[in-house]
Order: sequence, then structure tokens, then C-alpha cells
Amino acid sequence: MDMIIKGVLEAFRMLVTFDPEIYKITWLTLKVSGSATFISLLIGIPIGVILAWVSFPGRRIIMSFVNTAMGFPPVVVGLWVFLLLARNGPLGDLDLIYTPTAILIAQAVIASPIIMGLTSAAIMQVDDKMRMQMKALGATKLQMLFLALREARFSLLAAVIAGFGAVVSEVGASQMVGGNIKGYSRVLTTATVMEVSKGNTDIAIGISVILMLLAYLVTLTLTLFQQKDARG
Repeated sequence: MDMIIKGVLEAFRMLVTFDPEIYKITWLTLKVSGSATFISLLIGIPIGVILAWVSFPGRRIIMSFVNTAMGFPPVVVGLWVFLLLARNGPLGDLDLIYTPTAILIAQAVIASPIIMGLTSAAIMQVDDKMRMQMKALGATKLQMLFLALREARFSLLAAVIAGFGAVVSEVGASQMVGGNIKGYSRVLTTATVMEVSKGNTDIAIGISVILMLLAYLVTLTLTLFQQKDARG
């Protein structure tokens, strides 16, 4: 119990004293995970809509792959991204390994199937009668898509929360492709693991508290927006 109290006090100290390193790591964590979540939305929502509305050969097989990918261990994703971005890999000439961009790519790969699966499920729940009514009123496909997304907006916000939560708490892939380089590619999760390995348990607990606080504040913001929209 004393160790936990020391860790919480350490988190408070780092925040109150404006520890430059911890604020830099926190900002990088938010920037990378936020960008990865945004990219996964750009990828996952269109594909999720297609899987929900368009019938084509192999659709069920693709859906099964998406559902399986939702539960992929992040370290497996990190390994494959590492193999692609490594110096002798297919994309090695881009020189992205051990950079924040590499972490962003790995996290986007982790979050995209989550967004795809939850978007597909949300769109499937839209009443077919509403689609038929939209067609009867002469709505274009784009208008139907917009109305369907609006109808499923609460579930889509839940997908955003799930996607962000999955990547902001991820450590294996981030450390594998980012390298945990101080002042460059170190994020809150990899910093926590490093401090534990060094025996600095109180600092590790402090960083983990800051990570949980960051995840909570982002989730709280999205939840308040979701509930406000629901009341409206």
C-alpha cells in the first residue's frame, strides 16, 4: 500500500512541478495515439459500412478476419510492422523504424479492425425500414450513408473510445517499433516498463497514474459529447 501511495504522490509531483520530460512524453503519447485513432477511423468506418451494407462473395470470410483481428495481440502486430519497416524490410528505405511514426503505424493497424468491426455492427443495427423509406423518398446513396451514420452515431462514438483505449494502453508494439528512445520515441507505456526494469517502482506507478488520467480525460470528453448528443 505504501508503494502505491508513493507512486500517486510521485505522479502528483511530476504534474505539479511541470516535469519537462513527463509532459513531453505525455504529449507524444496523446499525439501518436490520437493520430492513430483518427487514421483508423478514416480506414475503419468506410470498410465497416461496406461490410455492413454491400453483399459480395467472400464477405463473411472478410468479416471473420476482421473479428479475429480485433483480438490480435499487439505484440504480434508490432512484430509484423517491425519486419516491414526494418532496415532490410520491404519498407526499410523509408527509414521509419524506431520513430514516432512507426508507433503511429502500429497503433493504427491495431485500432483499425476494432473500428471496422464496431462500425459494421452499428450500421447493421440501423433499421432496414428506414433504408427503404430513404430510398422511397429518393435519397441518394451519399445521403443514405450520412443518415445511417447519424443514426448510429452513439455506437460510432463507442467505437472511437474503444479504439483509442486499445492503442493508448498498448506497450508491446510501441516498444518494438519505436525503440523507447528518450526525448524522441518514448511514450507513457514504454516509460513505465523501463522504470519497472530499472527498479524505480514509485516512478513507474506515477507514470501509470498519469497514463490512466490521460485515458480517462479523453474518454470522459468523448462520453460527455456522446451523452450531450443523446440528450439533444
